Amino acid sequence: MCGIAGYRRLDGAPADPGVLAEMAKVLHHRGPDDAGTWADGPVGFAHTRLSIIDLGASRQPMSAGDVHLAFNGEILNYRELRSGVDYPFRTSGDTETLLAVYLRDGVDGVRHLRGQFAYAVFDGRTQELHLVRDRLGILPLYYYRDDKVFAFASEIKALFPVIGRPGVDRASLHDYLAHRSVPAPHTLVEGVRKVPQGHRLTLGRNGQVRLRAYWELPVSGTRPTPPDEAVRLVSDALDASIADALVADVPVGAYLSGGIDSSLITALVSKARQGEGLHTFSAGFGDERVDEVAWARRVAGIVGSEHHEVTVTAEDFRDSWARLSWHRDAPLSEPADVAVFRLAELARQHVKVVLSGEGSDELFGGYPKYRYAGVTRWAGLAAGRGLVLPRVERSLPASKARLGVAVRALAEPSAAERMRGWFAPFTTAERTALLGGPASRPAPEAYRRGRGDALRRMLYADSHAWLADNLLERGDRMSMAASLELRPPFLDHRLVELAFALPSAVKVRGGVTKWVVKEVARRHLPDDVVDRPKSGFKVPLDAWFRGGLRDMAADLLTGPSSFVADVLDAAAVRRLVDDHNSGDRNEQPRLWTLLSLEVWHRELTR
Repeated sequence: MCGIAGYRRLDGAPADPGVLAEMAKVLHHRGPDDAGTWADGPVGFAHTRLSIIDLGASRQPMSAGDVHLAFNGEILNYRELRSGVDYPFRTSGDTETLLAVYLRDGVDGVRHLRGQFAYAVFDGRTQELHLVRDRLGILPLYYYRDDKVFAFASEIKALFPVIGRPGVDRASLHDYLAHRSVPAPHTLVEGVRKVPQGHRLTLGRNGQVRLRAYWELPVSGTRPTPPDEAVRLVSDALDASIADALVADVPVGAYLSGGIDSSLITALVSKARQGEGLHTFSAGFGDERVDEVAWARRVAGIVGSEHHEVTVTAEDFRDSWARLSWHRDAPLSEPADVAVFRLAELARQHVKVVLSGEGSDELFGGYPKYRYAGVTRWAGLAAGRGLVLPRVERSLPASKARLGVAVRALAEPSAAERMRGWFAPFTTAERTALLGGPASRPAPEAYRRGRGDALRRMLYADSHAWLADNLLERGDRMSMAASLELRPPFLDHRLVELAFALPSAVKVRGGVTKWVVKEVARRHLPDDVVDRPKSGFKVPLDAWFRGGLRDMAADLLTGPSSFVADVLDAAAVRRLVDDHNSGDRNEQPRLWTLLSLEVWHRELTR
């Protein structure tokens, strides 16, 4: 993968090569192998390269006549696309293939692409600048516009050489407290927007911005599919996706947490490579209560991979929190962000590309909450739930944290809020109290737009706001911080379209979550690996907050220079800290959310 950036002066002034070089410098970690800039009149591009395909050539920005391209990502079907384009190729990579497809089909050529990508094209023939982001939002793309300039970049901080350091978008604070991230098109940075997943943006000759979707998750249209047929279809689609994901001119490894998704990906990669060496990577916390490293070792032994492990400590959080907030361009949404970075650091010592199991839960119903999808719909009919359920949640012991999440979600006032409440650290009422007023924006459209049964609507919403704007942002930033390319085979758009065409009955079946994926995995892995309970990437942060991180948390959230204490209700923040330290309640999810906001703001303003 790479980093892209650039800008167009709307006042007619020429683009400054020095500014473009600064933008590229900020993105060096995304592409340490090469860097380049291009400028012509008011338009300029910058690029940094992590060489994965066509290692010795394919330098960027790349031009063909009056058309200029800056490209981040991989077009995994580039070889078959080349054979259908009449173009005098000078390189053997996917960058020039993308340029040739644009010259043939214009911006509509995106419909032919498979892979993960974010790219910019300036067409001097029409004087239009196009930004395009991949269907699922695997790779990031941000932009900013005022009266004088339009700027874009893979990461928000690469915009700062052009626009300076903006302040916080206060309207997005409500979104952050609801999602631990900010759904597209908004961000926490004032004036900066995301190109949403599956969208393209055109900046016209006169400076007008047009944003339109070229692909969307299927809203409805499941087809009756017998369980055995569903297993066959998913198995075949995964094989095809794995074949694409292995397209590279450098070594490809795999994350191996010991969970079902990464274990299945690892087994399929091992099968596809027919005995070639495979590196796998896992992270632990030195705590047998939460670690899955023993299961990862077991799977590594089954597939015969060369396995590597890293142990993550409380000191890793303290020492890297600020730096990783800079990389994330946002508050670290989950404690696992730090662990994912340490894992990427480890992997980068051995490979340049690593595969992950991201996306399977949101496509096939992997979280425990999906067993109770129907309850979310009917909870709105329960009289007095908004008064009774909060009292129930407050009475639950810390050991019942998962039940507490469900109770908090079901107490929300609307169907959309109940749906997003499963991942929300703060309820609607808590957000209103902390910020001194209600949100100025409604819940994202994804929470209201889905059709079909309750599980399908929940998966549709989670694949938008949770997967695209949280997990995939985390995966991109934490891997790119280590100059490592991350590829999630479950998010091949053909497999995604298949997943949304399958009935809910093959996803959650007989109380078994992600049933169809587990049945595919059963073809390659032992039953004890397939059937063990979902654990997730658990970090023992509740204990760390009461131990070595206790003083740091109190100082950041209640000290005289605290941004959080300034913009939120300081007394309520103090109660959260005290309640957690006393052991009466586990406030770790809410403390983490506020601490991450504080650390990020200090990085933004320093």
